[in-house]
Amino acid sequence: MSTTVLNTGINEDKRNEIANGLKKVLAETYTLYLKTHKYHWNVTGPMFQSLHLMFEEHYMALATAVDEIAERVRVLGELAPGSYAEFTELSSVKEDPSMGAAAQDMIKTLLSDHEQITRTVKDVLPLLEDANDEGTNSLLGARIEFHEKTAWMLKSLLH
Repeated sequence: MSTTVLNTGINEDKRNEIANGLKKVLAETYTLYLKTHKYHWNVTGPMFQSLHLMFEEHYMALATAVDEIAERVRVLGELAPGSYAEFTELSSVKEDPSMGAAAQDMIKTLLSDHEQITRTVKDVLPLLEDANDEGTNSLLGARIEFHEKTAWMLKSLLH
């Protein structure tokens, strides 16, 4: 559903497609936010303190990103999804229903999810070709940088 569209020079033929790509990025980011927050609360074991703090740092960054992505969807003239049902439908990142995951399994799951979001963001990038949408381009570049760095950090804990 479209709302008021700004006249800022973004290619109208691509605007909706870009917004739909961002909705998927939003859904995956929010799902990862929830999972990371759950792991922050429930992590145990010898790495508890470091993982508890790292997961908090990650979910705080994801919370900020969720807002930025949703606002970019709005800038593009679309309504941002915001329900669990919408996020579940749009997201390739899935919830973790387990309550007793081991710390190493949490790390592996989060690593996989950060890699997935990076791929999703990179899938949106080609939509920006000739779209005159530097705002989305900048946002996506920041998201790639965050998720790649976070994936690298998580992978480093597994060796």
